[in-house]
Amino acid sequence: MPEPAAALYPPIEPYVTHRIDVGAGHQLYVEEVGDPAGLPVLFVHGGPGGGFPPVMRQFFDPRRYRVILPEQRGAGRSTPLGSLHENTTWHLVDDLETVRERLGVDAWLVFGGSWGATLALAYAQTHPSRVTGLILRGICLMRRSERDWIYQSGLHHLQPEEWERFIAPIPPAERTDIAAAYHRRLLGADPLEARRCADAWMRWEAINSSLRPDPAMLAALTADETVLAMAQILAHYVVNGGFFDPETQLLDGIDRIRHLPAVIIQGRYDLCCPPTTAYDLARAWPEATLEMVAAAGHSSLEPGITDRLIHATDLFAERLSGS
Repeated sequence: MPEPAAALYPPIEPYVTHRIDVGAGHQLYVEEVGDPAGLPVLFVHGGPGGGFPPVMRQFFDPRRYRVILPEQRGAGRSTPLGSLHENTTWHLVDDLETVRERLGVDAWLVFGGSWGATLALAYAQTHPSRVTGLILRGICLMRRSERDWIYQSGLHHLQPEEWERFIAPIPPAERTDIAAAYHRRLLGADPLEARRCADAWMRWEAINSSLRPDPAMLAALTADETVLAMAQILAHYVVNGGFFDPETQLLDGIDRIRHLPAVIIQGRYDLCCPPTTAYDLARAWPEATLEMVAAAGHSSLEPGITDRLIHATDLFAERLSGS
């Protein structure tokens, strides 16, 4: 008989929150849940610019883990909201190390999905001695081929009606580089145009983040005051290729972390982060375990993905505690 699907742990509130000054005018919001004496785990949220909803606390056994959830520069409850000043991947890597030091953590398990997986890899390759293992979901390496797939040519074959909505704000003459055209408008002088573009961009992101998009969530996007900030940060990272040089930087740096235990969890039908990227990562990192989840897309809340993530965090709790 197959194992029953693992479910999220019950809702939980933080036992402490922090505001951590990381320089250049940025303050990060950080919360901790679970057992203060538990195994430290860093939750790296997606986006870029996404922040995290409370349900993200529920992927970890609160009796075994000390879960640390920082919101990245410009995102969520970190301030100033939407700021692009000194906001690059390498600033975010430094910020995670600042959080680790401020909270007195020697080393931690690193858990991240989508952009969170990208940043988790960048952090681990920069500070491998501070990482006990990695759980990565919905792999994104920010290469040109991946960015073109979602924003230029590729995904439109699967989402033709939504693609028409996505490109509608961009004049035909500027559609040879749709992401750059959005970036100009999101950061332009016309606030109404910027907000219209933010709504269109973030709808495209949301539609492709799940095989079963929630209509209520899509409707709520237009009422969310953080949508413009999220879109601005995301476009900033997209047009800059995630600030990686060369674009294969994360694959080139795998030797720094090959000794670390790792699980790569990928939806077979992930629309925004296609499985070929996870497969490329697994080929470069044969010691890591790749789990392709059938009938699943991108979201961590799709049942098959949730199941594998919970199994992974439970497995690492046993492995790291020696029990």
